[in-house]
Amino acid sequence: MYLRTCCALTLDAILHRLPPSKAQTIKEEDGMGCFCFLGSTLAVLVLILNLGFTLTNGSSSFSFLSTAAAAKRYVSAIGDPGMKSPNVRVALEAWNFCNEVGFEAPGMGSPRLADCADIYCPVTSDSLGARLLDNRSRCEVHHKVKNSDNSLSAGDKFPIIDFESYEDPDLFAVQKELYLATLCAVDEPPKPWQFWMVMLKNGNFDKNTTLCPENGKRVSKIITGRNFPCFGKGCMNQPLVYHNYSQLVISGEEMVSLSGGYFGTYDLDADLSKGVGNNSFFSVFWQKNLSTGSWIFSHKLTTSAKYPWLMLYLRSDATEGFNGGYHYNGRGIMRKLPESPNFKVKLTLNITRGGGGNSQFYLLDIGSCWKNNGDPCDGDVLTDVTRYSEMIINPATSSWCRPDNQVSCPPYHVSLTGEKIYRNETSRFPYSAYHLYCSPGNAIYLQKPYDICDPYSNPQSQELVQILPHHEWAVHGYPEKQGDGWIGGSPGLGS
Repeated sequence: MYLRTCCALTLDAILHRLPPSKAQTIKEEDGMGCFCFLGSTLAVLVLILNLGFTLTNGSSSFSFLSTAAAAKRYVSAIGDPGMKSPNVRVALEAWNFCNEVGFEAPGMGSPRLADCADIYCPVTSDSLGARLLDNRSRCEVHHKVKNSDNSLSAGDKFPIIDFESYEDPDLFAVQKELYLATLCAVDEPPKPWQFWMVMLKNGNFDKNTTLCPENGKRVSKIITGRNFPCFGKGCMNQPLVYHNYSQLVISGEEMVSLSGGYFGTYDLDADLSKGVGNNSFFSVFWQKNLSTGSWIFSHKLTTSAKYPWLMLYLRSDATEGFNGGYHYNGRGIMRKLPESPNFKVKLTLNITRGGGGNSQFYLLDIGSCWKNNGDPCDGDVLTDVTRYSEMIINPATSSWCRPDNQVSCPPYHVSLTGEKIYRNETSRFPYSAYHLYCSPGNAIYLQKPYDICDPYSNPQSQELVQILPHHEWAVHGYPEKQGDGWIGGSPGLGS
């Protein structure tokens, strides 16, 4: 789940293209947010404070807290509550359109990387026994992951015999994530945790290949009337990723912290030393907020003519299990899986520039996985279903769910009093609370009218509900009206 927030629950932001040359900047506090960016240029500043738990799509920096409602107590579900640790735990994964690798980018290795660094500073004690920083210039960074680890490519042998090498890039990436997680693991009770996850996804889909299954089934030929961007052979490539390993930053007389990041492009012939130009570009950098002790994540994403649909997430994934969008055991930072309604997520956003009407920004993307009969997912892509719930706060996003377009609405809405209101009750159904709903492709008992979710962009069938700011959701802490949480809107949000 993840929160993208994914774990076997996630945070994500996905769908739709952004027009070129648009920028989006976000500042998030009191939690880890989930961002999905598609489109032109997006810049996101994420300030993470009171984080509680991990969910997977991901995308995100949130505060996810498991709630003991009766006692009004909160137990953090994530490994580093409040993001107060001075040490860095940030991994990166890159997916093609169907959440696999397909082919590695030239010279880049398998698209799984990690920056896991601990800061060590000598201390002394004063006459009262207080610990004092001895000499900040003598502080050191101890990196848990070496460049040789991050450079591992399909077919390479792992330094630890517990992990099996594969020539298949998809299978190798799974093992590499588990291997990096062992290097980064923080062994704290009740169970170890590993890292936050930065996720990139290429929205290009080549219908002339069979790289992607159809609702989990391997097919010999893709036959679909759906339109997807692709400039031709090779359009589903993995990105060039460059890594600024975390290093010491000295601020003022006593403050010592770490800062680092990832950046790159999907345009394989790009030379970023000469500037971004008309190429696609992404970057994620982190630094300590010296006033709160939390982390600030700065995100930027730019599309290009060849790559008009790109996604960037900061995910809070589960430390084990089938995260949303995955069909294998993953790793993350969420040690306890929250169950509705007994959890709380808190975050603050300050968005200073939007990305236009064709972009989507997910305030929160919760992803999980269960079968149509309610059983938990077990890795069987023919019967597993990824489920996404996504709150879109871009006020330029309209509702496709309307009285005259009920195919884009869920079959019913559950009111605040628990009453079911069916979508054909046109005087009562809250159409403007929904952007769209689509059903899983492996569903047996579909209620007409229905629309099947894109059958290719996940390794298995998926169900998707995208909601918009509305008073029906306000009781859960979501924005009450369009513009809340957006540019000039109310920044305080909680769920």
